[in-house]
Order: sequence, then structure tokens, then C-alpha cells
Amino acid sequence: MDQTENPDLLLAEDMGRLASDPLGFVMYNWDWENDPGLQVVKLMEPWASKYRVKYGPDQWACEFLDELGAEIRGRRFDGKTAVDPILMGVGSGHGVGKSAMAGWLVSFIMSTRPFSQGTVTATTNHQLQSKTWAQIAKWAGKGLTGRWFELATSRGSMIMRHPKHKNEWFCAGQTCKEENSEAFAGQHAATGTSFYLFDEASGIPDKIWEVAEGGTTDGEPMWFAFGNRTKTTGGFHKCFANKTGRWKCRTVDSRSVQVSNKNLIQKWIDEHGADSDFIKVRVRGLEPDLSINQLISRPLAEVAAARELSRDDYQHAPIVLGVDPAWMGRARSVIVLRQGLYSVILFSKPKVGNVVLADLINQFWIKYDADACFIDMGWGAGVIDVLRSYKKEPIPVSFGAKLPKTSEWVNKRAEIWCRMEKWLREGGRIENRESLIEDLVAPEKHFEIDTGRILLEDKESMFERLGFSPDEGDALATTFAAEVQKKNRFGGRGTNGNDMAHHKTEPTF
Repeated sequence: MDQTENPDLLLAEDMGRLASDPLGFVMYNWDWENDPGLQVVKLMEPWASKYRVKYGPDQWACEFLDELGAEIRGRRFDGKTAVDPILMGVGSGHGVGKSAMAGWLVSFIMSTRPFSQGTVTATTNHQLQSKTWAQIAKWAGKGLTGRWFELATSRGSMIMRHPKHKNEWFCAGQTCKEENSEAFAGQHAATGTSFYLFDEASGIPDKIWEVAEGGTTDGEPMWFAFGNRTKTTGGFHKCFANKTGRWKCRTVDSRSVQVSNKNLIQKWIDEHGADSDFIKVRVRGLEPDLSINQLISRPLAEVAAARELSRDDYQHAPIVLGVDPAWMGRARSVIVLRQGLYSVILFSKPKVGNVVLADLINQFWIKYDADACFIDMGWGAGVIDVLRSYKKEPIPVSFGAKLPKTSEWVNKRAEIWCRMEKWLREGGRIENRESLIEDLVAPEKHFEIDTGRILLEDKESMFERLGFSPDEGDALATTFAAEVQKKNRFGGRGTNGNDMAHHKTEPTF
């Protein structure tokens, strides 16, 4: 048969030519010139002249697709040798067309890369089925290549696949519950593209991000993350905070796109203020200063890390050590020194035995002539016993210890973290290290239903939610467990830290 008589063969050849030109694919695959349902946004220059059509994607989407094309061409995937993953994120306000972009990307990859495998997820199953997957189905159905694939849209079966290669060439919608994390594992496309698309990415658990990473090791992997930046922690936050530049991220302000409701946006601004967290997240595409339920904001921690203070400025203040022994495999054992508004991390490493850690604490205790040493007793009982054999008297801190009903905090953990937050606001200085900042902004606070007292998220819950415990933050927090008086270096007390009579058990900050 003459290939001119086989439209699918001609279409496949065109798909091959467009494999490194996603914007060209979008302009080719859908009938922007004749379909009134697509004619919502006027195509801006220089794209209007290039494609000779009046309608198309908005400006940010054209720029995104062009950048994706450049990333593809730069890797030169040959169909055999694995290349570095393409990682692209978009933080935006409401109504900019992220779900449409999801539909374009899925159709582009599935149509131009045989035997590709993809997973699409969103914060909730409702969001996934009614918005994200609905847009994928809509755009696939309208496109020239849509007839190549079977498409299911029911709640229990959201899948797009090639009918002759159902297990090797597909894209599936999956819920992002942590117990469903295995659905994101084992996805490999050595000769094609293994891809992930995360919609409303701020709400996707860290466990899902971690598992998905394993699907970006072979072929020509791609990973896209879209959404409002509602949190200052978690996987989506890390896309924008990455220091290596692996993630190519952009911010889209709702006011800059053609389809957004400008009158409603202006009402929001008038009501909340242009610099409010609501407008930052819902309109400007930025992170809030303070996530919902967050105790310590990232700006507060970053300002504290930027302060230039010296211990010499606080010679009048007691010297306090705070220790958080490692509580499980990847956790760090941390030793912190605090004197007045100054603090510094002296040690932070995983997999340190009790005797080794006790020896280090003893050395720092002597070196800095510390007035007190607080140790989290949850996993520090062995360390405390070793130090006592050295004739030292560390002060155990029980994070879970209940406080009197008259207290504004439920337990000791909530109390010392809240005191630390106040210290930061009053000018406290922390070491400028991302691991510490991440620790400080990570824990969430809640309120006891019957009393309204503050309760802070515990380590186990944090590890389940984020995949790490705030060891450096906890070590610093222990230094606020009680007031410490400075020893009289010239009197009869001595300087070896044995006499803890100066320690007051009732904190008076």
C-alpha cells in the first residue's frame, strides 16, 4: 500500500518529527483554527507568526513547552542509553490552565514516544478524576492521535493505553495515598519515557515523591509537578528550593494569564492585601510565609540564619548544650551550643553509638565549660548513663511529658519548641544550613480540642509524613527546657559541670 493511503503512517512520521518539539506538537495535534471550543486564548508573538494561527496556549505555557523542547534536544536520547531526567515544576495561582497543560503533556509523550509509561496523581481522588484526568481525557479525545489509544475514565480505572501493547505503553491515574506508594514503583521504559505528572503537588506525601524518584533511572525520564505552593516543606517546596538546579521551575501569576477572572482576583487583593499569604499562594504562585498549622515560618528561620552574631556578644549568658541522640537508622545525633541569642551546631551525624556520642558531649562540655547539658531522654537514656559514669549530670528532657492543665502547652515538646520560636522572633541566631532551616519549619502545631492548648507534631508522625525527623531542630529546642543560671567561674562551684544546683526546674523565660 502506498504510504499516502495510510493516514496513520503519515501521522506517525509527523509524530517522529515532533518528538523534540512539544509546542509544535500541541499546535499540530489540535485544530486551533477551526474548533471553537479551543479558541479561548489568543496566541501571543512570536508564536502567532510562527504557527500562523490566532489561538493557542497562553504565553507561560508556550514558554514552558519551548523550554521542555530545549531540555529534550539537549539530552539527545538515542533510544538506548539512559539520560538525566527532565524535571520541571510550575507554581501558580488559580486559573492559569495547569490542567490543560497536563492534557497536552500526556498526549505529547504518549504520541511521540512508543512504549512510554506514565503515572498521573493529584492531592485527592476527586481532584485527580474530575479535574486532572478529565482534562487528559478531553484533550486526548480532541487530538489527532487520540484514536491510537484506549481511554478509561472511571474512578477505579483511569488509564490511557495502546490497545496492542497494554502493559508496555500506558499512562495511569493513581491516588497519592502513602499506602498506594507501590503503584509508583517499578515503572521503567528503557526505550521510551517513564514519566510522572503531579497535580496540586504541595499536598502529595513525601513518600510518593521518594518512590517516584526510582522511576527516573532509565530511558528518557520526565517528571512534571504543578500546583499552588501551599507549604514551605515537602517535595514540591524542594523543587523550588533545590540548590543543584536539577528542577527547572517557574512561577505563574494568575494576573498574567488571559483566562483568569481579574475582577475576582482584585476583590481578593482588596480583602486580603497583596502581600498576604492568601494572595501569595492563590494569585502570585508563591509560597506562604507560614503554612497552615506551621509553627515556625521559613522567613523567620532564614532571617535568623542570616544574622551575624558572635558568642563574644553574650559572655554574660549561660552556656547550654542541647543533645538529640539518633532515634532510628537515618536519624542524626546532634549536639548544639546556645549562649544568649547565639547558637551553633557542634556535631550532626547519623549512626553514632552511645559511648562515642557521650565522649563527644563530654569533650564539648569541658571545652566550652558548659553551665548545663540537656538531652532528649527518649533515645538518650544510654548516653545519659555513660555521662553519669564520667561524673557529669546531664538534664534529661522528656518531650512527651504532660504539662499541668493550666499550661498553654499539652506537653514538653510543644513548650520548648514554642519557646524556641519566641527566641527566634526576639533575635536568635542559628547556623546558616539548609538542614537546620528545614528542621525548624517542618513540625506542625495543633490545638487540643477540649482545652485549646498547643500540641506539636511528634517525631514518629513527622517521619511518616516527611521521611525525616527534625534532629537538629530538636537538639536546639532542648536548650529551652528550663532556665539555666551562669556559674560563678571565680567562686567555689568549679567549672566541670558536676554541680547542677544552679539549675532551675521551673523555666522563667
